[in-house]
Parts: sequence; C-alpha cells; structure tokens
Amino acid sequence: MGDELEARLAARLSALRSERDWSLDELAQHTGVSRSTLSRLERGEISPTAALLGRLCAAYGMPMSRLLAEVEPEPPQLVPAAMQPVWRDRVTGFTRRSVSPPHPGLRGEVIEGVLEPGADIAYPVPPVAGLEHHLWVLAGGLELTVGETVHSVGAGDCLRYRLWGASRFVNSAPAEVRYVLLIVLP
Repeated sequence: MGDELEARLAARLSALRSERDWSLDELAQHTGVSRSTLSRLERGEISPTAALLGRLCAAYGMPMSRLLAEVEPEPPQLVPAAMQPVWRDRVTGFTRRSVSPPHPGLRGEVIEGVLEPGADIAYPVPPVAGLEHHLWVLAGGLELTVGETVHSVGAGDCLRYRLWGASRFVNSAPAEVRYVLLIVLP
C-alpha cells in the first residue's frame, strides 16, 4: 500500500471512530486491540495487518474491502489489471488484489488472494453478518474454517458460504495458494 493510501486509511479509521463518538478506550474494548496500537494506527505511524483490519471492520460493521474502497480512488467501470489496487500484509504473507472493487450501487466485488506457505489468518467475527462468499481456488490448496467447519479447498474447487461467525484461512502447503473470492453483501 502506498504512503498516500496508508495516510488516507489512517484518516478514515480515525473518522469512523469519531462518527460513532467512541474514545480509543471504547474502540479497544470493541476490538480487543490495545489503545496505544489504535492510536498509532490512526496517526499513520504503523501499517495494519489483515487481522487487525478485520477486527476494526467487524467493530464498524463493514467488510474490509469496503473500508479499503473508501480510501482508494473511485474505480472506473473497466478496471485494467494495472489499475487494480494491491494490498500486502507482509506479517501474515497475504496479498489482496481488488479485481473488481466495491462500487456504489453494486453489492458484489471480486478479490484475488494469494497466501504464502505457512500463512494463517483468523478473523474472529465477520465484518457484516450473513456476508455471502464464493471462494474459487485457482492454484494450490487452502484450509478454510467457516464457523466450526473445516474445509479443504483444492485447485479448481469452489466453496460457497454465508459468513455468520469466525473464519480462518490457512496455507499449510509448501507452495503459495491463489484464489478468487466473490463477496456479495446481504
């Protein structure tokens, strides 16, 4: 994520908290993230991980992709590959390409995800209850836990589900996994 995009993300996170009239302590209670980490994040002193953004988005009741779309420039109808925003979480080994970014008036979006070997990302709560996901693995294999059910999803497989509880993406294979995720708002 570029410096300008990170600065806009920090400002948007601060604005979301202000819109709810929450103190940093209240947000810390909602997310389980320390007050000091939240403060540094809102000042743009640190970059968020996917898991941290997941916690914040759950507290604010929005998918991560919507949050990122709010800080990215308005996408055109045709989204050339070179214009698709890419975000990397170097801590967890997750790369996210917004193939078809969220857009006003549209309920769906398409994301390409790449998880490096050993990547393990847990989301304790969904950003929006009932969010519809269609996950299609293009290469490699992924262990995806939805609620309490563990799914092994291999190349060519598509897992369809609604997200009501926790989820976890794990790549325990020696090669990266590449997948497409279609997200549809309820």
